[in-house]
Amino acid sequence: MTPTALPDLDFAACERVRYARDPAFDGVIFIGVKSTRIYCRPICPVRQPLSRNVGYFASAAAAERAGFRPCLRCRPETAPLSPAWNGTRATVDRALRLIDEGALDTAGVEALAARLGMGGRHLTRLFRRHLDTTPLAAARTARVQRAKRLIDTTDLGMTEIALAAGFGSLRSFNAAFQQVYRRAPTAIRRGGSGRRLP
Repeated sequence: MTPTALPDLDFAACERVRYARDPAFDGVIFIGVKSTRIYCRPICPVRQPLSRNVGYFASAAAAERAGFRPCLRCRPETAPLSPAWNGTRATVDRALRLIDEGALDTAGVEALAARLGMGGRHLTRLFRRHLDTTPLAAARTARVQRAKRLIDTTDLGMTEIALAAGFGSLRSFNAAFQQVYRRAPTAIRRGGSGRRLP
């Protein structure tokens, strides 16, 4: 059985996972024990409760919303797919989402880092550790990708595309495209490298 084999948390399938203590489902399902009001991971080493005393949840948040509290033995907050399990990579992923939304288009790395509850130097260290790049380089790549999508899918002028993609000027837009694609943005549009929407 694979983690995708539990549509809508089928009780019988979840029971098999629980009794097998299958690590493949760790972080995929959570077990709520009705008699103790505690929820666990499927790998929890405690004695198995009776089937009539359990319910299954797709997330720790769902179990907590139903009134269960986390097990102190198996520590559901450390399950795979949780922010704690992802560690600092979760912070980098959140930073990337903010960058993709334009967080570095109008503010600097320090402002982004402050939104994440840390300093700019630490955020840059995390980017180097996990992505082998910097937040500013990631932001430039995000801008170029946004601009390329606009070139491929719209008839906007290059100045409009540059501003919509987050570039501060047409000059920086052209320089970024020259560095990444080794050609000007207008040459990419003329070359028909993408398909424009009607």
